[in-house]
Amino acid sequence: MYYYFDPLYYIIFFPILIFSFWAQWRVKYNFEKFSNYNNRFGYTGAQIAEILLAKNGINDVPVEQSSGWLSDHYSPFERKLRLSPAVYNSSSLSAIGVAAHEVGHAIQHYKGYAIMRLWLPLAKPAAISGNIAIWLLMLGFILNLFNLALIGFWLFAAVVAFQIITLPLEFNASARAKELLYSYGIISDRERKGVAAVLNSAALTYIAAAAASLAQLLYYAIRLGLFRSRDD
Repeated sequence: MYYYFDPLYYIIFFPILIFSFWAQWRVKYNFEKFSNYNNRFGYTGAQIAEILLAKNGINDVPVEQSSGWLSDHYSPFERKLRLSPAVYNSSSLSAIGVAAHEVGHAIQHYKGYAIMRLWLPLAKPAAISGNIAIWLLMLGFILNLFNLALIGFWLFAAVVAFQIITLPLEFNASARAKELLYSYGIISDRERKGVAAVLNSAALTYIAAAAASLAQLLYYAIRLGLFRSRDD
């Protein structure tokens, strides 16, 4: 049984683990650093979200406060934008950057951004498939049922593909956020650098998550012998 305490697993994942820890540290460092600098107009994250939504003709997406640290998200299924307390109530550069990023997702949805159109019908199936895939893989390895594990592998591969599709969606939302804040004159050149630092460090966490999933997929492929020639 390879699934438990397999040295190969840790060899593959160690570099990814280091990168993930570094990415999380960068997010926390930059968010806390630029939480000490308020935007020049004193707008809170909630106000920024409402302003940017209105300027882009989106009047049916309420801005709500959520719980938790950096739990900010836009729900295209509920058409609601939720901001964590540290973003909703704060007028810091970190807060308005995160709020603008979530507005970027709302704009993607509103304008029918191609990747968002692809992402939407896949989101819920991907969430379900991820849980099923892990159980099938575990049972397949434990019970030595190759075909069961193989089904789990391909389900997991589909989930990884979905995560990769998500990357340009996140990058585009951040690019929109920087441009919106700057083009509307909400932030200055100097403030733009702070917002960019927060959003760029957040992008590293998206990359780390995708890299971790790819590494896990590679591990499963090796243990299933998918790289062996049929003559072996």
